[in-house]
Amino acid sequence: MGALELRLACRAPFDGEALIGFLAARAIPGVESVEGLTYRRSIDLPGGGAVVELTPEPLDGVLCRLWLDDPGDRDAAVARCRRLLDLDADPDAVAAHLEPDPVLGELVRRRPGLRVPGCADGFELAVRAIVGQQVSVAGARTILGRLAALYGGAPGRFPGPAALAEVDPGAFPFPRTRGEALRELARLAAGGELDLDPGADPQATRSRLLGIRGIGPWTADYIAMRARGDPDAWPPVDVGVRHALERLGQPPGERVALKLAEAWRPWRSYAVMHLWAGL
Repeated sequence: MGALELRLACRAPFDGEALIGFLAARAIPGVESVEGLTYRRSIDLPGGGAVVELTPEPLDGVLCRLWLDDPGDRDAAVARCRRLLDLDADPDAVAAHLEPDPVLGELVRRRPGLRVPGCADGFELAVRAIVGQQVSVAGARTILGRLAALYGGAPGRFPGPAALAEVDPGAFPFPRTRGEALRELARLAAGGELDLDPGADPQATRSRLLGIRGIGPWTADYIAMRARGDPDAWPPVDVGVRHALERLGQPPGERVALKLAEAWRPWRSYAVMHLWAGL
């Protein structure tokens, strides 16, 4: 079937270039690719597989191309793409709250329309978060590519929870304790005991995640920010956040990060993106 082409609108300003750059740096080999400003990946939908191709346009939109196994999945695919690119954000509301801040304001003014990248699949994002613990972005990409190649089934597909729930934790290409956390995550997701979709109860999801040995607050916050689309997630122990705050002349330490961020509610996820971009 040929591609279905449509335009996804969003509110201006929209920093699509920064968004695609973020996704490109973390693109899983064999699953995602970026050429210029065009991001492409496979996704699983209720009626079958699909490939999506997204290219930001100037100011306030994204050109979207869809190759769908089931044409009935069109609306589901569009909703997934909008969440991935945070297209339903209100940049004016975020800027009005964060720009006057004496610590963060200059960063926000430099990058109008910065979005919080979402994800194509909540389980996949949770796996990314576990794999990314204490490794570089490049290192995580390599490991995730190996997982996709080994356990993804069809080419270009990221493995689902049922596949990873059956893997011996010692067979994963990282420390066994992290492998045990990943398998437990997969087991809970496969059994319907863990909901990582945006509509899930935030407290129940966080509690379930923190109950997995090997998953701490940073991982739970990162999942909240990108998988559940929480606009107010805040990881005070994140190394990038702490380094960015120190560059802005703030004293080091988690307590300082927590205190500063109180003024950024309810948009702390956007504050995180501005701090990371400032590095």
